[in-house]
Amino acid sequence: MDRLEAFEKMLSDIQKQAEYETEQIKQLKAAGKEKSATYRQFLGNRMLYKMMLEKYKEYGLIV
Repeated sequence: MDRLEAFEKMLSDIQKQAEYETEQIKQLKAAGKEKSATYRQFLGNRMLYKMMLEKYKEYGLIV
């Protein structure tokens, strides 16, 4: 796997995981589980993914 292909796969995986965890956060919130460890872990992960994707945008790697 070359470097560009690896980057594209990583970016795709991050975007998919971010979408999945955002949906999980919505479901947990609807169930009143905002104080659960799972909810808090997903929330922390979402912040990390958001930071990474913003950095990619800053460098013009994604739109």
